[in-house]
Amino acid sequence: MLVLGRKKGESIVIDDNIEITITAIEGDLVRLGISAPKHITIHRKEVYLEIQEENKQAMSNVVNISDFLKMKK
Repeated sequence: MLVLGRKKGESIVIDDNIEITITAIEGDLVRLGISAPKHITIHRKEVYLEIQEENKQAMSNVVNISDFLKMKK
């Protein structure tokens, strides 16, 4: 993990097209502004993990088409 120190108003750039700017620092809370192309999805980690878990559960509910056709008869 790369750890960088930044002050309010300073930024970092990732891969020439993602910019993360420190917009505010309030006690233990740091607010970030993120500029990225629209095709790049950005989630808070807890939301990302929840999406991954939901996708995993959805995949466990997939029914094989031949099994589905047998159930239909």
